[in-house]
Amino acid sequence: MNRRAVYPGTFDPITYGHIDIIKRAAKIFDELIIGVADNAMKNPLLSTVERVDLLKRAVRGMKNVKVESFNELMVDYVQSKKITVVVRGLRMISDFEYEFQMALTNRRLNKDIEVIFMMPNQSYSFLSSKLIKEVAVLGADLSEFLPLFVEKKLKEKFKKQLKIIKKS
Repeated sequence: MNRRAVYPGTFDPITYGHIDIIKRAAKIFDELIIGVADNAMKNPLLSTVERVDLLKRAVRGMKNVKVESFNELMVDYVQSKKITVVVRGLRMISDFEYEFQMALTNRRLNKDIEVIFMMPNQSYSFLSSKLIKEVAVLGADLSEFLPLFVEKKLKEKFKKQLKIIKKS
């Protein structure tokens, strides 16, 4: 049996919490596709190309993990891959309501797709990409929360933005 799943998300930026979910899901599934959402409505800091590149670097060496982007409805993307399982991460109880609504909506859109929720290691349960960006802009040390190459990319991005703001 070939067990395959998609772990979709914005990953803006990828954190150790995401990586924890990826590693654990990769043990369960024969193939795990990380689907990086190209969703301008979320107004990501990092471009889709940057996010895909960072994820590929983060999962290097995980032979059954593949990273790609998509810019369509998640259920359509998953169906186009002929996959019926979606992995989603739940950090805190506050995530549950949104994820539950999304799972039920997606079930209405495609009843054949099942959503599996995974919780990250408790040491990453408080992490969110939004929080990481908020402290990164202030120059915090992020080495506990994400890989060094991701931290460098964030600091580079914020440095460029601050220069633009100062010029105006």
